[in-house]
Amino acid sequence: MEIKLHYVEKGSGEPLILLHGNSESGSYFIHQISYFSKKYRVIAIDTRGHGWSPRGTKPFTITQFAEDLYDFMKDREIEQANILGFSDGGNIALVFALNHPECVKRLILNGANLYPEGVKEKAQLPIMLGYKIAGKFSKKYRRALEKKEMLGLMVDEPNIRPEELDKLNMKTLVIAGTNDLIKEEHTQLIYESLPMARLVFIKGDHFIAAKCPKAFNRAVEKFLHA
Repeated sequence: MEIKLHYVEKGSGEPLILLHGNSESGSYFIHQISYFSKKYRVIAIDTRGHGWSPRGTKPFTITQFAEDLYDFMKDREIEQANILGFSDGGNIALVFALNHPECVKRLILNGANLYPEGVKEKAQLPIMLGYKIAGKFSKKYRRALEKKEMLGLMVDEPNIRPEELDKLNMKTLVIAGTNDLIKEEHTQLIYESLPMARLVFIKGDHFIAAKCPKAFNRAVEKFLHA
């Protein structure tokens, strides 16, 4: 591996890997780590350039993050894991499952999207504005370059075609908030494009795992035990 990803591990049993969203860290899943570690080997990873993980020199893309996850699993001799991804983490999980389906036992996609247009306009416009502003100062200020790179993940990515999901045959839970940043019809499209998926909406916004942990954890646990 080019870099060593920072992670928190708790519990034993079947691996359950947690992938956080844009500009966050594995600590986002504090309520999931404590809850699921009673039955699973929970591993919450800080994505490249997020949290305590170094940026490294490789591309700052969803595809590279998915390859970082593959290297991480191989380095720890984890042949297969349940993977729960939130927001950008859900996009990473989806790309990872498409590239390395044999490594995924069950897939949980929370607030994921296939392409930028899947995000509601009221949420995407400030992101695009911030990206443009950061871009103007990115050659002069390192902080602006880092901001541009981070926001670029949501402006330019992901780029997944719905028909690609047809080849994923692992059981998948598509879960989102009733008032999510992702368009409801887009979440529905992801669900309908997956051969072995179930769809759950929980009352709340994009951050249901953090704000509604009891309902979120129950839905995920029910899916993992089904």
